[in-house]
Amino acid sequence: MTLQTPGITSLPEFTGPFRGSGTPLEHAALAALDQLEQALTLQPAGEDRFVAGNEAGRFGRLFGGQLVAQAMAAAAATVDGLTAHSIHASFLRPGSSSAPVDIAVERTRDGRSMSVRRVVVAQDGRALLTATVSFDANPETALVDSEAGSEATPESVPLLQHWAQLAPPELAGSASTWIDAPPPLEMRIAEAPTFLGGAQSPGQRAHWMRLPRPVDGGPGTQAALLAYASDYLLLDMAFRAHPQRVSYTTHTGLTLDHTVWLHRPVRFDQWHLYTQQAVAVGGHRALVHGTVVDSAGRHVTSTAQEVLVRPITAVAPTSPPPSQECIT
Repeated sequence: MTLQTPGITSLPEFTGPFRGSGTPLEHAALAALDQLEQALTLQPAGEDRFVAGNEAGRFGRLFGGQLVAQAMAAAAATVDGLTAHSIHASFLRPGSSSAPVDIAVERTRDGRSMSVRRVVVAQDGRALLTATVSFDANPETALVDSEAGSEATPESVPLLQHWAQLAPPELAGSASTWIDAPPPLEMRIAEAPTFLGGAQSPGQRAHWMRLPRPVDGGPGTQAALLAYASDYLLLDMAFRAHPQRVSYTTHTGLTLDHTVWLHRPVRFDQWHLYTQQAVAVGGHRALVHGTVVDSAGRHVTSTAQEVLVRPITAVAPTSPPPSQECIT
């Protein structure tokens, strides 16, 4: 279903080419990627300790995907010769983009072919995220691929910003953020997410994603950037599939934890199809699964996220206001 705000029509830059288009949206996404790369450039602050900056504030608090990527990067900095194959992260409290984050890594285990690290990302002495990151030698072996790619070509699908500009008036304020301060990604999706006015519906939803330009760095950098992007839109699937009528004007959503399994190396400056589905919704919590395949149809990553969806009137006055985790 296409949602049309009176007086607004689709702009060509939101449905046509993105890379090399020279549009304000492309320039903003490229600038956002520059900021993300800086946030992933960790400064040593002692043995297995680091300090890092943040992306510019986009949704009122730090984006969880940034913290996940920073945890992966910090853990990888303490491991030699192995690549990350999973991260299990728990979000403890919101953070602010106005202050740096402190990252502490604990060397939990080092074996002959596997290592495990525990990571705490904190700000002003308060833990924001804890994570366990596992590494292995990742030998080249035949892999079973159970996911098929999409028959649609990515460029035939509208940009996420196409739906942002068509958002209904009551969502226009938050929707404009996706245009004025876009993520460091090119994201293309065939329907409006519910936070942009899309309809509730059961079943899967998929979107294409890639970086807006190639980046330097090896497999660890690519994996961290994919882990960053994997946090987008999962929470929205809980709203989309919720058995009751819910919306971002009546309910708030928070991410509780996020897991990423990396099955093979990725090149995230190339197209990847991210298919998501809410597999359980009960009480105020929901579990959402995701699979990422590359443009050749190879299954490269799996994700799982537990989220909280509850009426805004049920939120205690001391709780933080709804944030980016309500619209990712």
